Amino acid sequence: QVQLVESGGGLVQAGGSLRLSCAASGRTFSRYSMSWFRQAPGKEREFVAGITWSGDYTYYSDSVKGRFTISRDVAKNTVYLQMNSLNFEDTAVYYCAAQSSGSLRASSNYNYWGQGTQVTVSS
Repeated sequence: QVQLVESGGGLVQAGGSLRLSCAASGRTFSRYSMSWFRQAPGKEREFVAGITWSGDYTYYSDSVKGRFTISRDVAKNTVYLQMNSLNFEDTAVYYCAAQSSGSLRASSNYNYWGQGTQVTVSS
């Protein structure tokens, strides 16, 4: 069993920045790939960014590439999402998720999810 607790969301002006955190506990965290997803009102949950358990590979959706950075600190059992140059289209509930195998971009491959944290960007 893996437990994920998210924090760092809030209200920010367009062009501003936020850093989301996801603290993991339970099974050995370093062996899990981790990703961030988001869900805006009236839309399906979408992939945002992912990182393999080794940290050798990172993946980003086209809409956030160059603005968001995913990273992990194995010693602290924590994954981060640094979000820069935020715009109104980034407004959503952001979720972190963990898996031990499978495609990082497919939400159906994840068994463990955080509770979500709201990010609201004013226009």
